[in-house]
Amino acid sequence: MKITRIKVYQVDLPLHEGSYKWSGGKSVDVFDSTVVSVETDSGVTGYGEVCPLGPFYLPAYAKGARTGINELGPHLIGEDPTRLGPINWHMDKVLQGHPYVKSALDMACWDILGQVSNQSVCELLGGRFGEDFQLYRAISQEAPEEMARKISGYREEGYRRFQLKVGGDPDEDIERIHAARAILEPTDKLVADANTGWLMHEAARVVRAVRDVDVYIEQPCAKYEENLAIRRRTDHPFIIDENIDSLAPLLRGHADGAMDVVNLKISKLGGLTKLKQARDLCIDLGIAMTIEDSWGGDIVTAAIAALAHSTPSELLFSSTDFNSYVTRSIAKDAPQRSGGRLSAGVKPGLGICPHLEVLGDPLFVVE
Repeated sequence: MKITRIKVYQVDLPLHEGSYKWSGGKSVDVFDSTVVSVETDSGVTGYGEVCPLGPFYLPAYAKGARTGINELGPHLIGEDPTRLGPINWHMDKVLQGHPYVKSALDMACWDILGQVSNQSVCELLGGRFGEDFQLYRAISQEAPEEMARKISGYREEGYRRFQLKVGGDPDEDIERIHAARAILEPTDKLVADANTGWLMHEAARVVRAVRDVDVYIEQPCAKYEENLAIRRRTDHPFIIDENIDSLAPLLRGHADGAMDVVNLKISKLGGLTKLKQARDLCIDLGIAMTIEDSWGGDIVTAAIAALAHSTPSELLFSSTDFNSYVTRSIAKDAPQRSGGRLSAGVKPGLGICPHLEVLGDPLFVVE
């Protein structure tokens, strides 16, 4: 089997809540997502998606994803998409770095492998654990009382884990954490996610002010060493996200005792192939995980669900369903949440069928 053509689409994903806000005044109203179709000489087509969280979150941006795919794509024509190891090795040789560029292409290759082997990607990634898995709900940064109100509403929908977007003014963040925890049940989990937004002295103030609150502290500062220093000043369970972009910082963090949970994002590591490597290492090390991506629609959600559902339940801290945040569906048969929980698809590949009328004409074709 050989790759014969790659089509690249752009699609806007508006949000149900109108906007999404997090640390440092960052905000997105409409997410710019890139969808790829990878066609083969056997007539099988795989789909992938990548959706950076704007150009100011990670070293990734939507137009960069498409430019990178246009650069990388010609090198994949004639390659066998079912040989995931060799094709990832090849992508790294012909394009240094830029893991997010490779993510959608790798995802599409997994979709193809599943279709030709008549297995779901979830089964290919190891096989599902249990009937479904727990989701978290991200709470966009607003006034403390408004964030608490939204948590209350989402809790009624079945969510029991909440990622509170903090990383703003430390005094207001302290209020946000107290207000959110006050309306939750003891068994609910609350994460205060600063997204690198605090300086060290600010993070130190916050963890001291909420020392009696049952809350996880996530990525308070930008640099790994800063986060490690804050970790050593608090007994709160600690999550590292933005610093984990390959196996090396994961191993370093484990050796340093830097975290209790890690957030693993598909596009940050470069696709399902490399995220599986990180996931399996975490399983061996006994590190709990949130399996997710930067953002996305139905295709990303299907890929997240496949990896999350094939992760041992005891080590899956949470996951997410980005397609419930946006107003536009780009594929049918994608996983849909039920009561704050999700399950991976059972059809071959990712199990989705893109709405081509929504995607429109491709921006460009590589062949």
